[in-house]
Amino acid sequence: MKKIVNPWNGLEGYKCFGCAPENPLGLKLEFYEDGDDIVAIWKPIEWYQGWLDTLHGGILATLMDELGGWLVLRKLQTTGVTSRLDTRFLKSISTKNKQLTIRGRIKEQKRNAVFIESEISDENEEVCAKADMVYFVVTPEKAREQFHFCGCKTEEE
Repeated sequence: MKKIVNPWNGLEGYKCFGCAPENPLGLKLEFYEDGDDIVAIWKPIEWYQGWLDTLHGGILATLMDELGGWLVLRKLQTTGVTSRLDTRFLKSISTKNKQLTIRGRIKEQKRNAVFIESEISDENEEVCAKADMVYFVVTPEKAREQFHFCGCKTEEE
């Protein structure tokens, strides 16, 4: 797997809940390219529980939504916004898991609509949640002007 460089590191005011490394309340996700997939490895903590020792469903949805955004960044070299996020919770996840794996891929693109699927697996590699998403992407020019996006590379590039 190749580590993806966060294109917004150092940008003043950048405090994304999902991926900003300096957000003290955020998830601080880092992403990797694995063939057609984008992957994040994340350790849950007790502050993100819904019920005792159980990861909150909203956090699970956020993990998959954030991964979808990074799929668009890396694979299409642009950005956009979530239009739809259909989440299925298959099994609860303990906040005591050593790590979760969030993985996703682009299924299809129709003009500016990108169809994405993702899943979250626990430390035993059991799939516990899935999501189907639709992202609306913008042109690379608009991505630069509106989202300060200047490309998404791996550390090897």
